[in-house]
Amino acid sequence: MPEKEAETYHLHPFDLTKVWPHGDYPVIEVGELVLDRNPENYFAEVEQAAFDPKNVVPGMGYSPDKMLQGRLISYPDAHRYRIGVNYDALPVNKPQCPVHTYHRDGVMRFDGNFGSAPNYEPNSFNGPAEDASYRERARTISGAVDRHNHRLDDDYYSQPGALFRLMSLDEKGRLINNIVASMSSVPPEIQERQIRHFYKADPDYGMGVARGLGLKLDNVLNRVLAAAGD
Repeated sequence: MPEKEAETYHLHPFDLTKVWPHGDYPVIEVGELVLDRNPENYFAEVEQAAFDPKNVVPGMGYSPDKMLQGRLISYPDAHRYRIGVNYDALPVNKPQCPVHTYHRDGVMRFDGNFGSAPNYEPNSFNGPAEDASYRERARTISGAVDRHNHRLDDDYYSQPGALFRLMSLDEKGRLINNIVASMSSVPPEIQERQIRHFYKADPDYGMGVARGLGLKLDNVLNRVLAAAGD
C-alpha cells in the first residue's frame, strides 16, 4: 500500500482487526523458505534457534504497526533471557554473510570477540565505521499522532463474513465442525449469544453452527433477528 493511499484508504492500515483485501493489494512474494532436511542435533539447531523480526535485508524497513514495534524489542529481550546475550553469534542464528557491529563481550562470548579492534567511532585505528547506506530512510508524517481506538470502527462482521464466503463447502464444513466441537459443552444461552455473532457475519455461518449444536433453528433464528432489531 503506497503511503499516500494509506492516508485515505477506508480501512486503518494498522488496525489489527482488519485484513487488507487482496483484490486491492495482492500479496507480494519476497522469498521462499525451503525445509530440505531434518536437524542433526535438535538442541543446537532447534532449541537454540532465535527468530527475530528485526533481522531484515537491506532495503526493507519497519512499519509503525504497534505489534511489530513491540516485537522488535520483546523478541531480542526474550532471546537474551532464554539463550544468553550472545544468542545471535550461535551457528544456528549467525548471519551467513560477514556482519560487523559494536556488540562486544558479554556472558559466554565464544569467538574471537573482534580481537583488539576498537568498538567505538570515530577512532584512530581503522576500526569499523557506520555505513550510512544501510540507515533506515526518513519517514514523513502528517496529521495527528495519537493512540488508535479500534472501537471507533464498529464494523466487526464484514471481513469475517467475506472470509467465510471465500471458503469452499468442505472448508466451511470443517470450520463449523471445529466450532461445534468446542462449543458443545457451553450453556445454551451462551451458544445462542455466540451464534448471533456468526449470523451477523453470514447467515449460513450462524445457522450452520446452530444446526451442528442441535438447536431448534426456528427458535434460534427468531431470537437472533430480535436481538439484531434491538
